[in-house]
Amino acid sequence: MELNEFLAKTQLFAGSAAEDIGAMLGCLDARERRYSEGSCIHRMGDVIATVGLVLEGSVRIESVDVWGNVSVVGLTRAGGMFGEAYAAVPGEPLMVDVIAAEDCRVLFLNLGKVLTTCSHACPNHSRTSNNMTTIIARHSLALSRRIFHVAPKTIRGKVLAYLSDVAERTGSRSFDIPYDRQQLADYLGVDRSALSAELSRMRRDGILETRRSHFVLK
Repeated sequence: MELNEFLAKTQLFAGSAAEDIGAMLGCLDARERRYSEGSCIHRMGDVIATVGLVLEGSVRIESVDVWGNVSVVGLTRAGGMFGEAYAAVPGEPLMVDVIAAEDCRVLFLNLGKVLTTCSHACPNHSRTSNNMTTIIARHSLALSRRIFHVAPKTIRGKVLAYLSDVAERTGSRSFDIPYDRQQLADYLGVDRSALSAELSRMRRDGILETRRSHFVLK
């Protein structure tokens, strides 16, 4: 029941009671797996039919070019999902790697069965299907948001675009971001040392204050 209570608090199963989720998991071909930090969950080129729901820890979505340069596309923490857009398109190969950012547990669900109402046509399944559609749309918007973050030509412009968006969404000029320095550099597509140097200049210019992953915009 502990797992079901956790799932009842996620976006995917929102609106369903914990005691009803257990029966649904079998219908959705649910299977749980554990991964150690740094291990690969999916590789670029894989074709998948399942979505991953993070139960513990976090996973990192990365794009790696032929020279080994890494760009962080996103970070999915406990309660979040990954792989849904690819699983929704049969035969579409992954353009990213999915890496365990730390030791984690992942629950995999058959997307086709999530989106297709079972023969019992239970209201909980229909609700979960609708929730999944919303999640896919939100993740699409998140990718669009990243395009705006990396569009500016200068490092300062990229940093300001990203931090301004976070401030707007959190409703505060003081906030934490989900990335360390290397992950933020990868997310913005810039060199880490160049990013650190620019953040130091921005502090001297009175634009912001920062300590690790905490930022305060002046």
